Amino acid sequence: MHVHVNAATSADGKLSSRRREQVRISGPADGERVDALRADCDAVMVGVGTVLADDPHLTIKDDDRRAARRERGVPSNPARVVADSRARAPPDSRVLDDAATTYVLVGDDAPERRRETLRDAGARVVADDGERKGDGPDSSRVVLPHALDALEAEGVESMLIEGGGELLYSAFAAGLVDELSVFVGSVLVGGRDAPTLLDGEGFVGEFPELILESVERIDDGVVLSYTL
Repeated sequence: MHVHVNAATSADGKLSSRRREQVRISGPADGERVDALRADCDAVMVGVGTVLADDPHLTIKDDDRRAARRERGVPSNPARVVADSRARAPPDSRVLDDAATTYVLVGDDAPERRRETLRDAGARVVADDGERKGDGPDSSRVVLPHALDALEAEGVESMLIEGGGELLYSAFAAGLVDELSVFVGSVLVGGRDAPTLLDGEGFVGEFPELILESVERIDDGVVLSYTL
């Protein structure tokens, strides 16, 4: 599976404020860029924290792009994927409406009652019920390589991951990412507790190396495009 990570950060590398509130970082032109990225992929993925904070729809906004997908014989919108280890996504989340197929990836500790609630809301629940990953705080988290294998079996060959920082760190730590695009906006957020592009445990000693492919000015910021 080809995995492309896309995100927007402040000039100091923050995804949002310490209150986890949505911060407007990019503008209309970058919105068009992201819409085009979504139109070119089979699925768009976010973590449940993004769903709880922003209630995103994760669909394609442009009518022509949706029509072009239909002409290619694929659904108008890519599938939507939520990494939600404990099945916390509210059943009335916009990402669970009928605009596209939605997969919710849950961990082995996700209560069956919550799983059933998500199924009733229309989600396809993909459970990782295999061997536990130790007894630490991360033991019940979704194992992304397993989850992406399951999605690939469903026909997902290209994935756009849009955040948040915990999910992005997990994707990089598992060596799943092929491309990274970051819009860096002209705003400062600050705060030691504000989420960054990569949260999680962080890397020590061995750091993922990026190859800078292009720099493009869009709106009042720049898009940095990398391969790994």
